[in-house]
Amino acid sequence: MSEFDALVESIGSIAERIQDLQRQATQQYKTVVGDILHSGCRDAKRIEQALDGLLDFCGHEPVLRLYKRLCRHYWDIDPAATADYIKAHREHWDNEEHWGPKTP
Repeated sequence: MSEFDALVESIGSIAERIQDLQRQATQQYKTVVGDILHSGCRDAKRIEQALDGLLDFCGHEPVLRLYKRLCRHYWDIDPAATADYIKAHREHWDNEEHWGPKTP
């Protein structure tokens, strides 16, 4: 096997592991977000811990959907903090198309 082939194989293995982590994050945070939403939780610390964890995986569409749902819930509790989480997402992932244009 050439060095190039070994490199390609290694990259493929890393990509598979990343996809596995994304799937695991989706399943774990789906439960967390579901619990927060269904209970009507207003505990800022609990919500922010979930948002902090979700942020790392927002490049994966199912996780981004959970992040957005939780942001919508949190907006009624603390709009300023929620705006900070939306800003953090934009800074980290540099992709406004998921949120729409900024409003003045």
